[in-house]
Amino acid sequence: MKRLLSVTLLSLAALSSVAAEGEIILVIENHTFSPKEVKVPAGKKFKLLVVNKDASPAEFESKPLSREKLIPAKSTATILLGPLKPGRYAFVEEYHETQAGAQGTIVVE
Repeated sequence: MKRLLSVTLLSLAALSSVAAEGEIILVIENHTFSPKEVKVPAGKKFKLLVVNKDASPAEFESKPLSREKLIPAKSTATILLGPLKPGRYAFVEEYHETQAGAQGTIVVE
């Protein structure tokens, strides 16, 4: 019974971190992005869910995508993107953009 409960709890934990199709989860923690690179299909619309786990606000900024979004502390913001042409689109956490890990890339294939 304990084993079944453990397996069930692990399965639920794994599911909670998976986004719906067409959604990408990007986490900001300690002013750094995880993952640092995300891949999306060309020509498709998608939602970028930016989860700020820090105790201070963060700002997602991508000049190539013409997007800028303030994410309050301990909250999640949704950014609608696409359809995009193939390429690499850089983004930063603007308040800490020179810090290692505060940069990332959306790769469109």
